[in-house]
Amino acid sequence: MPIRIAGASDATALATVHVRSWQAAYRGLVPAAYLDGLDVAERAAVWRDRLSSADAPTVLVATSEAGTVRAFASFRAWPGGELDPAVTAELSALYAAPEVWGRGVGRALLGATVAAMGAAGFREAALWVLEGNGRARAFYEAAGWLPDGMSAVEETGGLPLRELRYTCGPFS
Repeated sequence: MPIRIAGASDATALATVHVRSWQAAYRGLVPAAYLDGLDVAERAAVWRDRLSSADAPTVLVATSEAGTVRAFASFRAWPGGELDPAVTAELSALYAAPEVWGRGVGRALLGATVAAMGAAGFREAALWVLEGNGRARAFYEAAGWLPDGMSAVEETGGLPLRELRYTCGPFS
């Protein structure tokens, strides 16, 4: 599966994967009304702005041979706090279309993303994952990411949700 850097022209494809992935992965964790209300056009506008900004994150996409975006991952310097943003990247998103789950697409994309983090000068990375998202947690743990004991509560759709921080590194 080809993997490349995303551009602003990929905004709608990113939004489509983002919304479909959330609706499938978070069903039962996030209120259904919130998931059902996710809008691809609104999310595309957010991605278009994000990818066009001066401080845009690095976004990698995994595509089909025909060029259809099947998954994406986004990273940037850690946004501050107790981890050093000079050496720590934040994996801020990794989403795949539900029909490619379990087919190695996410694993390949995560590997390419960690390699890109290292090439960008980062030596370690961290991410936040919903505590109740067993599928995602197992995916990251199989790739060598581990919870570091930090947690946070974020409100999504009016529901407080506990997130766990996972870390990986140092990169070799």
